[in-house]
Amino acid sequence: MVSCSSPGLTGLPGGGYPQKVMSTIPSSPSSSPSRPATAVILAAGRGTRMRSEHPKVMHPLAGRPMLRHLLDNAEQVFDRIVVVIGPGMEEVAAFAAPHVAVVQADRLGTAHAALQAQAYFGTGDVAVLYGDNPLITAQTMRDLLACRRLPGVGLALLAMRPANPGRYGRVVTQGDEVVRIVEWADATPDERAIDLCNAGVLCADAHDFRRWLDAVRNDNAQGEYYLGDVVTQAVADGVGVRAVVAAEDELRGINSRAELAVAEASVQQRLRHAAMEKGVTLVAPDTVFLCADTVLAPDVVIHPHVVFGPGVTVERDVEVRSFSHLEGCVVRHGALIGPYARLRPGSDVGAHAHVGNFVELKATTLGEGAKANHLTYLGNAQVGARSNIGAGTITCNYDGVFKHTTTIGEGSFVGSDSILVAPVTLGAGTLTAAGSVITDDVPDDAMAFGRAKQENRAGYARTFRDRLKAAKERG
Repeated sequence: MVSCSSPGLTGLPGGGYPQKVMSTIPSSPSSSPSRPATAVILAAGRGTRMRSEHPKVMHPLAGRPMLRHLLDNAEQVFDRIVVVIGPGMEEVAAFAAPHVAVVQADRLGTAHAALQAQAYFGTGDVAVLYGDNPLITAQTMRDLLACRRLPGVGLALLAMRPANPGRYGRVVTQGDEVVRIVEWADATPDERAIDLCNAGVLCADAHDFRRWLDAVRNDNAQGEYYLGDVVTQAVADGVGVRAVVAAEDELRGINSRAELAVAEASVQQRLRHAAMEKGVTLVAPDTVFLCADTVLAPDVVIHPHVVFGPGVTVERDVEVRSFSHLEGCVVRHGALIGPYARLRPGSDVGAHAHVGNFVELKATTLGEGAKANHLTYLGNAQVGARSNIGAGTITCNYDGVFKHTTTIGEGSFVGSDSILVAPVTLGAGTLTAAGSVITDDVPDDAMAFGRAKQENRAGYARTFRDRLKAAKERG
């Protein structure tokens, strides 16, 4: 919804702050050379309220750092992206590559942070976003640019109408025009009754933005340069200021673990809804947890209490039963997973294959129609089509230094409680006796026995029990 009004910021004086460039690899070429657009993402926050040693923007939402969510959407809209980071945040700079990263050496406020990127503003429009406000959609970013480009609009902002406006700054308007942003602490009772709240995101022409940032002062209790003061500068210049109103879920900031959890819940709701819109059945949606990159084809059925880690693709007609955990894997069409199955990174489950309860796969390919239905661990294994892996089977794939491969040919039957000591190959059509320890290769169509020789001692069980009972009575 575009309704030309505004949010609030804060600023700094005279410009010319020194910049340290971490990366100068340009972003993708402009898709609209006549009016390019640049996004400046403020990501220098330490995350003090997170009680964390990690940069705030690197904390995950739906399996990926919150900064990645914002970058993914900004890359769809802007021709250039600049990320402003703090000292010692090389991890963030590397993650943001190939986009430019500049360092805000002294954390003097949000307007000061935005000014560090001025060398990359270019000649088009500039939007300032926040790395800890990662859920803004690409469409809302487009709406912000469209509003800024309306005749007579010099500054566009994002605003929201939260269910609980609380201590948000209020956006004061006259008709469609934003008159000012007033902080809650400074607001009158009438102003606090306004439900339109400032989200802090601004968009303006690059030349104007530089000028307004230069004019911001730090004569406030914190001694910082606040981006919201740019609104005051724009209004004082007689420039039209408008607001784009977006959903609260898009504009919520994340400053604490509690707020991170709220944002996670919001992202999960989006992902679940999108999956169901594409033809996926979620039997109990609120109990299924997805990653931002989870790919679920139509006609997939997901039962309650299933968790998807990063890097999962599930093809059509797959059923994933309850209490299963999937990460870094591919599940081909018609396969059956779970309940209580774990698919770890590098696993590829073939079409119509079965992975049953308490079965774990890691870096394993399970061929078409193959089955591992009970209590099995398959690591670094290649299992041929239509093979059957008996309950209790494990591949001993790690010797403490190296990982070794177990290969099982097509149509093989591995008996229950078999231990396959890698590297080892079982040919096609082989049969392994239950309880075997297999250390040597098995040729095609052979049957392998790897048991110790059985010995029966007549009457010994009774004698043994009597001996134990006597020992117990003696204390």
